[in-house]
Amino acid sequence: MLSILPTAIHTLLATFLFTNNPSPQPTSTRFTLRHSHAVSNTSRIVFSDVPQSLTSYTYDVPTRSLKTHRPHSAAAFAEARMRSMMHMQSSPVEWHDEDVSGPDVTKRETLLQLAKMTYNAYSLPIGRDWYELDGYNTSYPFGWEPDADGLRGHVFVSDDNSTVVVSIKGTSAPWIAGGGGPTTRKDKTNDNLLFSCCCARVGPTWSPVCGCYEGGYRCDQTCVERALVDEGLFYPTGMNLYNNITYMYPDANIWITGHSLGGGLASLIGVTFGAPVIAFEAPGERLAAKRLHLPSPPSTQHITHVYHTGDPVPIGACTGVTSACAIGGFALETGCHLGKVIRYDTVSKRGWSVSVQGHPIKFVIERVLNEDWEGGEEGMGKGREVPEAVEEVDCVDCFSWEFGEYRNGSRV
Repeated sequence: MLSILPTAIHTLLATFLFTNNPSPQPTSTRFTLRHSHAVSNTSRIVFSDVPQSLTSYTYDVPTRSLKTHRPHSAAAFAEARMRSMMHMQSSPVEWHDEDVSGPDVTKRETLLQLAKMTYNAYSLPIGRDWYELDGYNTSYPFGWEPDADGLRGHVFVSDDNSTVVVSIKGTSAPWIAGGGGPTTRKDKTNDNLLFSCCCARVGPTWSPVCGCYEGGYRCDQTCVERALVDEGLFYPTGMNLYNNITYMYPDANIWITGHSLGGGLASLIGVTFGAPVIAFEAPGERLAAKRLHLPSPPSTQHITHVYHTGDPVPIGACTGVTSACAIGGFALETGCHLGKVIRYDTVSKRGWSVSVQGHPIKFVIERVLNEDWEGGEEGMGKGREVPEAVEEVDCVDCFSWEFGEYRNGSRV
């Protein structure tokens, strides 16, 4: 019958009937609390079932298809990293492209739920500060022994074991999140090694975390890179944690989230293993990834950073000897991120001032993610729930510094 219709109508009908397929329906994943998991400061791993009273909450998290790039071989990844680090030689890494179910970062509810998970990483589920999440339930709060001073957080598992979310605690400091605690010293060491330009050498009165400063604004490149490979630091511990989770849930899709230092670590682990990442208010970790000689995948768009411009930490503006960061003993000087960023311009659009008081994740939950970012205009439908995720362009860290082989030392 279509053959007897005029050409224009025939073309219109054919387009409508055969190519105008409906958009796929949005999906979500439901999570419930399953276990407790701890990693002590001696790397002991312990597990326990969560009491039934804590498993009654369920929550649906919006998801979408996401392409990730995973190293085909962990051994080849490690070899390429070591060759680059020791000999400054590149070695090809074969990457495996995979479409996975990831968090839908266009939905405010997705960011809000994951932000609550990062907040919960600062405390035990039985504590008064624990957010009851109706559906994600802590599986394995790792590192919560009384004397544990290392990496901490929680692990959440979906009802069908198909998806696991690892939430990593950020820095424990009174002006950042839940006060001090046994991890404060190591948190500060990791912050100052990962996110400073040269060993947290802010001024002549500072005690740097490594001895790579060469006078003026000069820093020995090899020295500062070797300072980051200490097995006692959080990045190697995070790799070990990820491998333990994959052993426990070999068929699961693993997401990683965190706030501040936890967000930076989440991104570094995510680029290592190709896991989807949502990081909140994290300092720039791109320089740390370079110094760690992490092989770069074809794309890092599975990593999403979320921050607002009223927080000086993620934009590398909490600097100088009189800054709140320096007064607290932190040198958070980097502002360039991997992947894409969802940037809430709260300074321009809401008139906020720039202050570390806007850094705590609870502030982000209650003041930034509490409502849609752009309300729809009258008669124009719904506005944008969150700002668009975009890549950072023309971002340069530590532009005042010079990095080189000032000690004429060999890398071998």
